[in-house]
Amino acid sequence: MSSLRFIAGPTAFNTILEKGLQADTFSQVFAASGGPKWLGIAELDRYLFGEFFKHRTSPLYTIGASSGAWRLASLAQENPVEAHKRLETLYINQIYEGKPTPAFITQKISSIIHDLLGDNKGDDIISHPIIKSHFVTCRARHLNGRDNRMALAAGLAATAVSNLVSRKSLGWHFERCVFGVDDDASPFCELRDLPSRHIALHKENISKVLVASGAIPWVLAPVSNIKGAPKGKYFDGGITDYHFDLNLTKPKGMTIYPHFSPIMKPGWFDKSLAWRQARHNYDNALILAPTEKFINSLPLSKLPDRRDFKSLETQKRIQYWKNATAMSQALANDLDKVINDGTIANKLERL
Repeated sequence: MSSLRFIAGPTAFNTILEKGLQADTFSQVFAASGGPKWLGIAELDRYLFGEFFKHRTSPLYTIGASSGAWRLASLAQENPVEAHKRLETLYINQIYEGKPTPAFITQKISSIIHDLLGDNKGDDIISHPIIKSHFVTCRARHLNGRDNRMALAAGLAATAVSNLVSRKSLGWHFERCVFGVDDDASPFCELRDLPSRHIALHKENISKVLVASGAIPWVLAPVSNIKGAPKGKYFDGGITDYHFDLNLTKPKGMTIYPHFSPIMKPGWFDKSLAWRQARHNYDNALILAPTEKFINSLPLSKLPDRRDFKSLETQKRIQYWKNATAMSQALANDLDKVINDGTIANKLERL
């Protein structure tokens, strides 16, 4: 029984039936927010960028928010597998005693990003000849941008209420800012579903951008003074793009989405809204997601999540996360098997 699901939109379904799984048929990769859940698919990430896309010669456009941005930042480095393992170690070994302040957590995350980028300080990501990286942040507007926690609380409440009525109302409260490499062919340059701004990603701002992309309101402090970006306070990119629901303007091929769930929630405020899921913009996408059986086989029968910081003693949490990451090798093995034995037609599900 496979541990991995292959879920395809209508156009992708037909293309894969005809051509199988070939690296060059994909031109976009998504990486979602979701805190530590990514640890449950870590080996799948490493297989995709260490093996599947290893010999690719055409551009691969990637976009991520929050921990998804951090994953992609590691996978666009000179040695993607090594960098991804470094991120895994840094992420798992976060330790917070008592009730840490947002300033303390931000300092810890900044240190993780510094160590993740390593000696190249992001230059290898910016100049990568194949992987064209894009990281999402959200610039706060109105109450959400005030230097006052009470104002932020009121602003987030207003965001949640208006989002119940319409996802488009997010633009009243936050502006999506996509920091990406300078490439006119990028499919992420002209997003119109929400107020969006495309800003050049470079060595002088990549560190702050990655911290901002994971700056969960109330949990971390917002990031200010990002070089090349408008003034303001920048928060977690998952606010607008939790699991992504993007109407791409000029994709060259299919999107591949290594995801920890078969369900895609467009924004962070949609998590509890059963009726709001992303489907229409996944017509030409393949979602790779763990099966329910695989998730039930994990320690505690679930993927790692942020609640583990509070519910588990530190060493138990660390060991649990390590075990979950090691078990994700089953996902990579299943993908490798399907690619090499040509049985994708038997595994493919319709979205």
